[in-house]
Amino acid sequence: MLFFGLGNLFLVIILIINAIAVLSEDRFLARIGWGRTQAEPGFGATYDSTSVKAKTINLIASVRTVMRIPLIIINTIVIVYELVLG
Repeated sequence: MLFFGLGNLFLVIILIINAIAVLSEDRFLARIGWGRTQAEPGFGATYDSTSVKAKTINLIASVRTVMRIPLIIINTIVIVYELVLG
């Protein structure tokens, strides 16, 4: 029987953050129109920061910036934990 506990919830959250962190802006996000260059206004246009798309682009950029070093440490800890106690 499969139980969904706090440990599994932690692993799911780590996997989702990893998935966001590895998205390539040049190869993937820009092709679907979610790159930072599409979000920035040009020639004095106003920036729509209230749309869901703009907030999602900012969230992806923030996660990629802020979580880079902590993810390396957390992933190492999780891998060692799974190898030892897995």
